[in-house]
Amino acid sequence: MGNDNWPEVGEFVVCTVKNVTDFGAYVELEEFGGREGFIHISEIKAGWVKYVRDYVREGQKIVCKVLNVDPSRGHIDLSLKDVNDHQRRAKIQEWKNEQKAAKWLQFVAEETKTDDDSTLQALHEKLVEEFGSAYTAFEEAAIEGEKAFKSVKVNKKYLKSIIKIAGENIKLPFVDIAGYVDLTCNLPNGIEVIKQALSAANSINDVDGKDIRLEISYTGAPRYRIKVIAPDYKKAESVLKKSAQTAVDTIAKLGGHGTFKRHIESAKA
Repeated sequence: MGNDNWPEVGEFVVCTVKNVTDFGAYVELEEFGGREGFIHISEIKAGWVKYVRDYVREGQKIVCKVLNVDPSRGHIDLSLKDVNDHQRRAKIQEWKNEQKAAKWLQFVAEETKTDDDSTLQALHEKLVEEFGSAYTAFEEAAIEGEKAFKSVKVNKKYLKSIIKIAGENIKLPFVDIAGYVDLTCNLPNGIEVIKQALSAANSINDVDGKDIRLEISYTGAPRYRIKVIAPDYKKAESVLKKSAQTAVDTIAKLGGHGTFKRHIESAKA
């Protein structure tokens, strides 16, 4: 989506170098309607710079930090030297993601037969307002579906299309981890007690949502393997510990004994 606003001081922006001179470089800000900015030679690199062209060239995509904005003069001062490698990579990735989201919104427009640019722009602004970026909105749509939009007012036809296109274009990163519980019960109904404990552990999957897969398998008395597949390690670890603790607590209440082991030496996850 186009952006006719001005950048804020301290913001990182993606620029295309348009003209390199002896005293600096003129650039075009990609995310701000092609507004022009200037990098003085003193802001190209820390230390003395003899030739600006040794560090930037026409057509190059770079990330700069905004030093000063003067809308009355149409002037934007930028720094290249104040951007480290991590900030540059993160900003470029964010920019690429937003380009993808803009393309996906065009798909939404085509699918819903929306040819009004102002309507599409309003939808884009709504997603940015609610999710921080349009890409994040599509990402949340791929993970959570309609649930991600429960407090967001979006026309149903657009919402349905966003979820569909997100599912088609975003491959969610999933991780899988495993842990083990040892469950024993010497009571006459010990087998049933163990089954109840495992059933309780497996029910954690229903509590934590459809983006979680939890599998429990028997590996040899008295050990059971709990495998969790989730979007990220933090959530996977949380569900694994919750499931294992539920098994241990349940069997203890029913007269048995249980222990949880995150890793088993020589065991394969």
